[in-house]
Amino acid sequence: MSHHPTIAVVGSGPIGSAYARLLLEGLPDARVVMFEAGPQLTERPGESVRNIADPDEKARARELSQGPQAGRFRESLGLPAGTVVEGMFTARQGTHLLDFGGEGSAHAPTFPAAAGATNVGGQGAHWTCAIPRPSFSEKVSFIDDAEWDDLIVVAEGLLHAQSAAFADSAVGGGIRSLLEEEFAGELPEGYGPSTLPVAGDPQPDGTMRWAGADAVLGPLIEPGNPLAERFELRDLTLVRRIERDGDVVTGVTVEDLRTKQTSFVPADLVVVAADAFRSPQLLWASGIRPAALGHYLTEHPVVISTVALDAEKMGRFATEEQLDEELARRATNAADPVAAVNRIPFSEPDHPFSLQVMYSETTPFPMPEDAPLARNRWGYVNMGYGMRKFPRYEDAVTFDDAEPDYRGFPNMTIEYELTDAERAEIEVATVRLRRAGEALGAFVAEPRLLPNGSSLHYQGTMRMGPADDGTSVADPWSRVWGVENLVVGGNALIPTATAMNPTLMSVAIAVRGARKAVEQLSARADAAASVAG
Repeated sequence: MSHHPTIAVVGSGPIGSAYARLLLEGLPDARVVMFEAGPQLTERPGESVRNIADPDEKARARELSQGPQAGRFRESLGLPAGTVVEGMFTARQGTHLLDFGGEGSAHAPTFPAAAGATNVGGQGAHWTCAIPRPSFSEKVSFIDDAEWDDLIVVAEGLLHAQSAAFADSAVGGGIRSLLEEEFAGELPEGYGPSTLPVAGDPQPDGTMRWAGADAVLGPLIEPGNPLAERFELRDLTLVRRIERDGDVVTGVTVEDLRTKQTSFVPADLVVVAADAFRSPQLLWASGIRPAALGHYLTEHPVVISTVALDAEKMGRFATEEQLDEELARRATNAADPVAAVNRIPFSEPDHPFSLQVMYSETTPFPMPEDAPLARNRWGYVNMGYGMRKFPRYEDAVTFDDAEPDYRGFPNMTIEYELTDAERAEIEVATVRLRRAGEALGAFVAEPRLLPNGSSLHYQGTMRMGPADDGTSVADPWSRVWGVENLVVGGNALIPTATAMNPTLMSVAIAVRGARKAVEQLSARADAAASVAG
């Protein structure tokens, strides 16, 4: 190994960005090259598009993230413009469906809402910035609690965690108080209704600057910073293959999507942190195929509803004047007002769910002007219960070498099924959601289960494990079993059944992986220097 190691990072989301920063901070002579298949959306790499004030600019940034439908980049990503039908590729704004229906799309009839984002910053450019801590059985059992706590604190620092972002909202406080009354005595101490921890920086005017991958990259993208001199980000550059000499990774072959030219980039370490579908796809295409690769797919089944807040109930905890103050504050940033967001976190044994309650002046769907609760004075809450999917080998993304996808990779097929275990918890959570809604007001959208894949929280397809026994892809430090110099990252590593937003947990796992990589690369460099001396 060179005294000046090169590290290739595949994927520019929060996880890849965490690896890039921690490796450069820990290895003073290292260089990191980060590859991203999508375009850079904002002047500051990886910034959340929620920070873009101009609605047209925000819409443009989201369109550019939508993979095959990405505006002027469409043809370079593999689909001629003539094949595009409006809405064919889009799911949630800023994402594109994997099973989009055109030639080269994935096959996911049992997971129809599966989607990804293809842009600098990945989903971190579009996420809701929710970063609750994992707890109880959500945590990885082979990492002890003391280390977990340390990893989580470091991850929160990288993500600019803000636990009191909505604590001063009287409307949010009223919602919290009503939920506390409804569920009094049913939840463990410290796991009752509370504000939702988020990633971002409160501004003096009361707005929030939401954190994207830019917050994680930090000094790596600050002009003049010494770390920035050792960091290179290449957008619109697709990693085609991880190259090996036997079981030792030697670098990556990449394609410049602007010029269509391919080249080999040698690397002393490769970190693959794309997403839970395209990361295992790249490993498969590179001939790296552990038995568990792509299997044990989980997400969060989600039951959602919308409730009109009841004036009399809310009036017990907040005044009309406080409501006016809240609406005035939100109006200062109409493009992305700071909302009162509350939650009831996951706890065991009696509340193995995660509830989010988001305040809004309007409903997320048009209501008839003459509807009884249209233009409700106290507004609405959009509520969602996230639930667990218990890992099973049968729930999987598999790859077909004989059928190329729209980028020329082995195409994906997703097989997924909710079992009796999930259906039982969905039933209980739906009852609880109804209780929560009735405590706050009246339903204007009844509780309903979203289609599989809707959460965007895809996990398990490169799961980590304590032993190389065929049930995991990576070891406890995120190193792929049986392959040297290859580390994987992202939600795909999470091996447990979780109900909460997974980004904080995945960054914490990346912190552990990065620390081990720094330790190993430093030892190799010292050994090489000793031999040379």
